[in-house]
Amino acid sequence: MNKVTFYTICPNNIQTELHSTEMFICKLANQYYCSGKRILILCDNIKQAIRLDTALWQLPINSFTPHNFGGEGPNCGAPVEIIWNQNQIITPPRNILINLLMYLTDFITSFTEVIDFIPHEEQFKQLARNRYKQYRDSGFKLIII
Repeated sequence: MNKVTFYTICPNNIQTELHSTEMFICKLANQYYCSGKRILILCDNIKQAIRLDTALWQLPINSFTPHNFGGEGPNCGAPVEIIWNQNQIITPPRNILINLLMYLTDFITSFTEVIDFIPHEEQFKQLARNRYKQYRDSGFKLIII
């Protein structure tokens, strides 16, 4: 059974350019990479994709996480691919989707595991609730952390 893990996000730390969610994503991507998984990070926009790309390059050397933007890099893609547009080339297969969109994509059912987030801001919580219902209706096992 496919599963979705929702992580509750705390308020952002203003002292950094990266949002707390984005910092957490870098750590998650590294953990999944180290366990042999192939990850697709679906960003909200190109600016967010660039921030994540930069942050992944700045991880300590012992946490190096090979990554590239969708369609770049080797023929089979790096273990971690970052895209910001659903129409970008996705190098299959990918085990895990890290969804940073406020809505669901048409291709979510092709992933065995999806990571999603419940924002701290009240206006975005309802969007997360909607995604939760859509995942449930698509047959995903749901986990909230």
